[in-house]
Amino acid sequence: MTAQLQVFVLTIFPEMFGTPLRQGVVGKALNDGIAAVQVINLRDFARDRHATTDDRPYGGGEGMVMKPEPLALAVQQARRQATAVPRVILLSPQGRRFTQEVAAELVHKPSLALVCGRYEGVDERFRQRYVDDELSLGDYVLSGGELAALVIIDVLTRLIPGVLGCSDSASNETFSRNLLKHPQYTRPPRFEGLEVPAVLLSGDHEKIREHRLLASARRTLERRADLLPEAHFSRDEIVLLQRHGLWHEIEAAAKRHKKP
Repeated sequence: MTAQLQVFVLTIFPEMFGTPLRQGVVGKALNDGIAAVQVINLRDFARDRHATTDDRPYGGGEGMVMKPEPLALAVQQARRQATAVPRVILLSPQGRRFTQEVAAELVHKPSLALVCGRYEGVDERFRQRYVDDELSLGDYVLSGGELAALVIIDVLTRLIPGVLGCSDSASNETFSRNLLKHPQYTRPPRFEGLEVPAVLLSGDHEKIREHRLLASARRTLERRADLLPEAHFSRDEIVLLQRHGLWHEIEAAAKRHKKP
């Protein structure tokens, strides 16, 4: 079976990937051959007996910079082993924001190489010569790209058809349609005086669908109204939201948060 997603991870800390990649959805996808992840140790491509992969920056300054030679050799190794030319992605605070939309774009690439930056970054010449894209998880700084790589692998794996048990799971998750997911409930029906909404116990699937859409819209208005400019609603959903007095609020919030 040919893996639908092939990912190479270039890192100086390969041991960070062992346990996480064996767990949950990702572990099952790798075990079933639906996805394939190969971790490449950058130190294997260092040119000295100390396996040095970083050095002081030219011009002075704080910290260390990752050397270009080990990075380039590791990318070349990934290219030789890949089933298709991998898209090389540098994980960096300077990259574009990784979102569900970006994930939907990347999951269709047959092969990816995730370069885990460290220290003050990578030599600019490597970036110019080898990097196709740069991604950041958000406006904060991690110690390195390893945690970001694990997040990206997890997000992409969930988007592969057949990985999740329910075919609707990925399409109904938060951010898939720029709405926060509705509140979830399970047994028991009563917990510390709090009841499960009666409609969820009714067996009326249409009423349940309406309840969940309304709850999702209210939660998005309260917590992440900035998502609403990109939210999508069907004609029937708009009518339902109008009937419950929410559509005007959604339109106003979307207009307020729309980027110029």
